[in-house]
Amino acid sequence: MSERISKRVSIIKMKKITTVLLIMACLILGSAGEGVQAGALDSFKDEKGVLKIAGGTAHIPVMQEVAKRIMEINPEIQITIAGGGSGVGIKQVGEGLVQIGNSGRKPTDEEIQKYNLKMFQWALDGVGIIVHPDNKVRNLTKAQVIDIFSGKIDNWKLVGGPDKGINVYTRDEASGTREVFWEKALDKGAISPKANFVASNGAMKSAISKDPYGIGYVSVGHIDETVAPVAFDGVLPTLDNVKQGKYTISRGLYSNTKGEPSGLTKKFIDYLFTPEGQKIVESNGFISIK
Repeated sequence: MSERISKRVSIIKMKKITTVLLIMACLILGSAGEGVQAGALDSFKDEKGVLKIAGGTAHIPVMQEVAKRIMEINPEIQITIAGGGSGVGIKQVGEGLVQIGNSGRKPTDEEIQKYNLKMFQWALDGVGIIVHPDNKVRNLTKAQVIDIFSGKIDNWKLVGGPDKGINVYTRDEASGTREVFWEKALDKGAISPKANFVASNGAMKSAISKDPYGIGYVSVGHIDETVAPVAFDGVLPTLDNVKQGKYTISRGLYSNTKGEPSGLTKKFIDYLFTPEGQKIVESNGFISIK
């Protein structure tokens, strides 16, 4: 009997030791994880100064989150972020007004040569067609999209919708989102002079969410329940479809610098390519390039 009791006590002790070891292992792994997270930002601890960023509006949520993390770890760093569109970002970085100019399109050869640009693509994105959630039209062919945005098709009933006029929304010519949509969805065709102009992805989403007869386009990462995505030639604008190459209205997201980046600028761009930076990319609805 005493031998059985002794064995049971030994088993209980072993279980307790195993539990303690498991808890210690979890704590060590947790600490290691925190160390990795801090490590990616460690290079900013000894920096100070101002970093100015401008350009593509699709980039802004990622830029804001990265800037927040950097400034939290080092308050002596100040990062300002502005929109304006891809053309503005490229022009301002080229003229030395900002250190990073974001663009939702690859800069042209002329822009690269004129400004000595260095390009850093840190994400892949799609540009999706959107309508109001009450609109039952959820699939359009490329030909129909071209005719709608040119003004040739001006009533929803012609594409299976209600007998109501179509309100077209677009971006200005400085927008990289417009550039990609114009090139890949419209085959560089005309956009109706009656189209309503909006200044950003956020403004486009807001406008369409309030207009039952509107149609526009936004970065796929901006699509939510306030608007309804429209399939393009039968393919919905989803991250998976963009990633697999099924959805063809897609583009890279770039951060551009004038010449090779250095100092704070280089560290900011480098952080975008770290595992943490790419997690921020994915959490904002874009596709990691890793």
